[in-house]
Amino acid sequence: MLTAAGVGRGDEVIVPAFGNVEVAEAVASAGATPVFADIDPATYCLDPAAVKAVVTSQTVAVVVVHRFGRPADVAALHEVGQRHGLLVLEQGESETPYAEVAQRRERAAYLDRRLRGVRTPEDGGGHTYQQYVVRVPGNGRPDRDAFAAALRARGVECRVPVKTPVHRMPAFRRDVYLPETERAADETLSLPVDASLTKREMNRIVSACNALGGLLQPAF
Repeated sequence: MLTAAGVGRGDEVIVPAFGNVEVAEAVASAGATPVFADIDPATYCLDPAAVKAVVTSQTVAVVVVHRFGRPADVAALHEVGQRHGLLVLEQGESETPYAEVAQRRERAAYLDRRLRGVRTPEDGGGHTYQQYVVRVPGNGRPDRDAFAAALRARGVECRVPVKTPVHRMPAFRRDVYLPETERAADETLSLPVDASLTKREMNRIVSACNALGGLLQPAF
């Protein structure tokens, strides 16, 4: 896709560091240099202001990745692209049947109403809940990982959506400051909202999270 668009050696392409290492790999395979921009903490997608801040004379494109079923601010990112003459490419997520999306939204709404002690995802319109991603309060990764282990011990399947941001991986290590990306990698946890979940299973998720959430307090 990038090579076909004329992207090549000496070019820079702005990409997110929060997951999707394959995007950075595709940029490198085209001979260009991936440049990492920070994310919006609500959507986990590229922040248009952060993208604008890293544009240089070598920048030719931006790859926009939609995350967890929540779309990026495509209009604002296209505006940045038009202002600086950049190609804006989108990487979408797999299509999900409407009935399944409706069931996920129903389960997400149930969790939104009942969960305590964790920050529930912001809807913002159009969220399909490919993943239901919460923030675990406390002291970042140690508390998040302990919380996840405790949930699993209570029979709740959960997973860390992004363990290592791309700009911290050996192949793409950069000395850049991406505070929202780092914070999201340390605090986020994906809870199940599959259409197959029963009411009993949903109650187990709520009970386990609420029993643990109040134990985690930020350090001062």
